[in-house]
Amino acid sequence: MVQYSTGLDVSFGALSDATRRGVLEHLGRTDASITDLALKFRMTRTGIKKHVAVLEQAGLVTTEKMGRVRTCRLGRRRLEEEATWIEAYRRLWDARFAELDRVIEELRSESRSKE
Repeated sequence: MVQYSTGLDVSFGALSDATRRGVLEHLGRTDASITDLALKFRMTRTGIKKHVAVLEQAGLVTTEKMGRVRTCRLGRRRLEEEATWIEAYRRLWDARFAELDRVIEELRSESRSKE
């Protein structure tokens, strides 16, 4: 398994897999056992346990073992740091695209005035 250096790396690494995103979406609706998740995602219990472990390492999922059943639920982590990072880049790209739109409009205006 790949080792990550920052909280963002761990979070984005956990979110980079479609199955793990699906697990989070499912757990957003209801808690589920490892067996339930394995059936839903058509995986072995060992396979889904590995996905859940990555999500748990990122703080996105918690598990609790009661008897023979391991129940999974959403963790307390709310991804604020990740959302802030994404928002900063969204603003940067919005500003760049706005400038590009301005340049394109300027070129169109110049082209129209030459006609």
